Amino acid sequence: MIDVRKILVEVCGSDEVLNEGIDLIESGLLDSFAVIEFFSKLEDEGLTIHITKIDRNILRSVEKLEKLVKDTISNNY
Repeated sequence: MIDVRKILVEVCGSDEVLNEGIDLIESGLLDSFAVIEFFSKLEDEGLTIHITKIDRNILRSVEKLEKLVKDTISNNY
């Protein structure tokens, strides 16, 4: 299983992303460069998600990103 939390900490450069209820976009932790890097790292793990096909609100929380990854894996297998 892909560790979404670990990837987010790495691309955002802070374990602050793990704080409960934090809005990753509003907090500035997940900027456009971090988003690109996040999806690039998912590709490195063998999972391709086209960012242009997802709702921007998914990027606001760790939980939503974890669900996106889980759902994408489930749909691919």
